[in-house]
Amino acid sequence: QVQLVESGGGLVQAGGSLKLSCLASGIIFSTYTMTWYRQAPGKSRDFVASIIVGGVTHYEDSVKGRFTISRDNAKNTVYLQMNNLKPEDTAVYYCYTKHVRRDIWGQGTQVTVSS
Repeated sequence: QVQLVESGGGLVQAGGSLKLSCLASGIIFSTYTMTWYRQAPGKSRDFVASIIVGGVTHYEDSVKGRFTISRDNAKNTVYLQMNNLKPEDTAVYYCYTKHVRRDIWGQGTQVTVSS
């Protein structure tokens, strides 16, 4: 069974930092593209960052220069380092991958940035 479990969310003041983790199981992790999404209250779930097998990364424009996605294949874990957080970064953050044409989502972790 494929499973993604996020951790690391919390409450932080504007300008602060958090590091999210997503532990994957049930897949050969090193062969999968991993993606972070976020969903603010009343809004759609939006792309934040992704990292492909070769380590190439992509970011949504508003997080470029502040967020860094990385992966540790030995630990089956993808990370999202978030620096200089802003109140508009407040959302539930989800880890995502696609497995055998199925969308696999984690349960999400709440990030709240106070002004």
